[in-house]
Amino acid sequence: MSKLTLSVDQHVVSRAKRYAKLRGVSISAMVEAYLASVAQAPDKGSEDTPPALRSVRGILKKAGVEAYKKHLTAKYR
Repeated sequence: MSKLTLSVDQHVVSRAKRYAKLRGVSISAMVEAYLASVAQAPDKGSEDTPPALRSVRGILKKAGVEAYKKHLTAKYR
């Protein structure tokens, strides 16, 4: 296991510690999970998918860009 030193705003650190404590995980585990998720090979076809759609892909099962636009239009009427 490697050590990593990060510079992070104190308010962010405080909120992250509260978040981690409530979920019973360490800050290190959270950072590792985040880094692992952004460092993994992209899914086939994800390069042309907008980041906003990729972030909700689990909510909108196999939705395309048009379905997401329709969802947003209905949501913010």
